[in-house]
Amino acid sequence: MGKTSPPPVRRGGLLRSLARALPLAPAVVLLLLFLAGPIAYCAYIAFTDLQLTGQAQSSFVGLENFRAAFRDDAFRNAVWLTLVFTVVSSLLGQNTLGLALASLMQRASKPVRTVVGGIVITAWVLPEVVAGFLLYAFFRREGTLNAILEWLHLPTQNWMFTLPILAVSFANVWRGTAFSMLVYSAALNEIPKEITEAAEVDGAGGWRRLWHITLPMIRRSIGTNLMLNTLQTLSVFGLIWVMTRGGPGNRSQTLPLFMYEQAFQKSMIGYGTAVALLLLVVGSLFSLVYMRLLRTEV
Repeated sequence: MGKTSPPPVRRGGLLRSLARALPLAPAVVLLLLFLAGPIAYCAYIAFTDLQLTGQAQSSFVGLENFRAAFRDDAFRNAVWLTLVFTVVSSLLGQNTLGLALASLMQRASKPVRTVVGGIVITAWVLPEVVAGFLLYAFFRREGTLNAILEWLHLPTQNWMFTLPILAVSFANVWRGTAFSMLVYSAALNEIPKEITEAAEVDGAGGWRRLWHITLPMIRRSIGTNLMLNTLQTLSVFGLIWVMTRGGPGNRSQTLPLFMYEQAFQKSMIGYGTAVALLLLVVGSLFSLVYMRLLRTEV
């Protein structure tokens, strides 16, 4: 007997599947061309000694760039400062302040919500460079903060020199809190009023309602907000560069600034790209932790 052709129904189903996937083809090609391709090329560069100047051709060096990074005191300092910057400005600052603002605005009048929301969101939509200049003017020796402290007869100091990593952390809190406020405002509006009213009738105070009702019911929003805020904070460059350029010395030099210095100021593209991959690994670890928390049942 001769070879039979596939059943018409199966062939028709295959054609329908291809027809449904066809509109996605341009997006897939663009992602492969402009996202997957550069990432793969950067991953390759991280294992070479590629330099911007003074080199005819690069050579494969294996894990040497990564070993050099872990031996480098400046790299370890950048890792530590990145963790401090992320914890202070994202996990504690933006997350906590955003939740507090969202809770307070639920009880405030409409004019107050409009004014406060407008101020907070304006800080968020400002370009990063503009926000950096504003916060530099606020924290510098002759800046607004010291003027307020002098008016209150309190001691002043050069914040950009004595506490540079905290200055840039508070600047990032000021700029990024609006996102957390919007996320938590939407989450709080989804909590049924009957539950909170029943808790009030039972005599539960504000803190008990927050801990036993509000936080468990918005757990997924908290996890999502923390993940997005953390990834955004890990990649902050322009704000710190405008305010301190990683100084004085390297006391506010986070991993993005250290990577930029190695790759473009010292022309060590291979080493700088290896640092970028390590930063990507750090972000992936944070994401895995948050995704694990999101899958956990209350």
